[in-house]
Amino acid sequence: MLGAVVVGLGTAGSVRIRDMLSPLPGSPAENLRVKGFVSRRSQEPQQGLSQISVEEAVSREDIQVAFICTENALHEDSVRTFLQAGKHVCVEYPMTMNHKAAVELWDVAREKGVILHVEHIELLTEDYKLLKREVEGKTLEEGTLHFTGGTLKPGFGFPAFSGIARLTWLVDLFGELSVTAATMEDGSANYSKMTAELRTSDNRPLTWIEERGPGLPRVKNINFKFDSCTLTQIPPAPRGTVGLFMQDLIQFSAKLAGGVGPEELQRERVRILHCLDLAGKIQQLCQN
Repeated sequence: MLGAVVVGLGTAGSVRIRDMLSPLPGSPAENLRVKGFVSRRSQEPQQGLSQISVEEAVSREDIQVAFICTENALHEDSVRTFLQAGKHVCVEYPMTMNHKAAVELWDVAREKGVILHVEHIELLTEDYKLLKREVEGKTLEEGTLHFTGGTLKPGFGFPAFSGIARLTWLVDLFGELSVTAATMEDGSANYSKMTAELRTSDNRPLTWIEERGPGLPRVKNINFKFDSCTLTQIPPAPRGTVGLFMQDLIQFSAKLAGGVGPEELQRERVRILHCLDLAGKIQQLCQN
């Protein structure tokens, strides 16, 4: 059994606590026991758990695992603190706001001999799994992914990082990408539209648009043109029987139990670092 602490008590943190208190029977997640939570604000007990300080969480021998569920801007420091203390870490995406820091954190994890896992539940949704099956074996000619959503609170970072789930979709579907151009429109204090022009390894154009503003519906629109057909909507799929965060918890727990091979771990690391590198380049182009 491994003891865990949840850092950050927003929606994700509360779900993490719930899932560890009621893990999927027969899954590796049953090997985790949540011991408490950390929050910057003074909190009453949550789901039967008491609040503890970061210092206590880091020093306690019965806590071997940390779940980082804070605002994006705080991820890097929290991950570093727990890795350096020799704790396994699961962090919500994006793990950092720059590629260099992410490489450093993975180096720390390797030195300490612990697991660093980055949550990417967007790859676990039933509609994405169906979309991936639709795309498999087809040759892309050009494509667009246009995301719209409401305004984000401060602390979520530049849109290329706060929206890295969409970039992860494109990399997972079409492989390594390069950035050729990127622009940012700020219509008002609460409206933004980022457009990134990408290329696949065989020079096929992809456009990623991340648009946010008050009242905008949370929607992903696609237009993927292949040699054989055009996909203009994400295939609808019934909701899975196991929740997304529970699926992610099971994946993380399997890594802790040594049930995931080094090749798969390396593939995941390469994909995550590649996406963070692309996000950084997009931000740089938008700000120049």
